[in-house]
Amino acid sequence: MASNFSKRVWQILTAVIIVYTVALTARNLFRVIKIQSRISLLEDQKDFFQQRISEDSTLLERLNYDEYLEQYAREKFHMQRPNEYIYILED
Repeated sequence: MASNFSKRVWQILTAVIIVYTVALTARNLFRVIKIQSRISLLEDQKDFFQQRISEDSTLLERLNYDEYLEQYAREKFHMQRPNEYIYILED
């Protein structure tokens, strides 16, 4: 009887340890998946902003030239010279 009781206690204890281990592993697995998803999102944002920095750097270099600066101001901000009329046609 004592042997049967001892055997039963060890089986229950082993089952509890296995369930606890599986629960911790599953929780950590979900955490890893969430972190990898976040890393992927941040890498995409990093690529986007690096491309944006490159485009802005190119624009900044081009704006150092007066001809392009005037063209840019006219196109983006609809600026005009004195006694000049601008007609904006939108498609």
